[in-house]
Amino acid sequence: MKLEFWYAPVTDLSAALALYRDTLGWEEAWREGELTASLVLPGTDVQLMLDAHNAYVPGPIFFVDRVADFQREHRDRLQWRYPPAAIPGGQLGGFADASGNVVYVMDQAGD
Repeated sequence: MKLEFWYAPVTDLSAALALYRDTLGWEEAWREGELTASLVLPGTDVQLMLDAHNAYVPGPIFFVDRVADFQREHRDRLQWRYPPAAIPGGQLGGFADASGNVVYVMDQAGD
């Protein structure tokens, strides 16, 4: 597992970009339409993913080889809150820790 993103749902992408990109000077890494953008966290390889879809709760997103395989390998030990779902280029799923914090795993396996 490699930490790739910190997922942050926002109500207004423009306002969030005004803070993180324009005020704090964080570099925009990519954007998907008018609802999702990612910024590089200074001094790291991690990105802050801002998403106005508000489909999920905040949390870290780790890359794994294949989300479906990861879920199968950890099925009995993890509380899956978000089963693997298709995202552009791969899958995303999420499990909760004992306190209810969500940890996401994603892949870019393309299937």
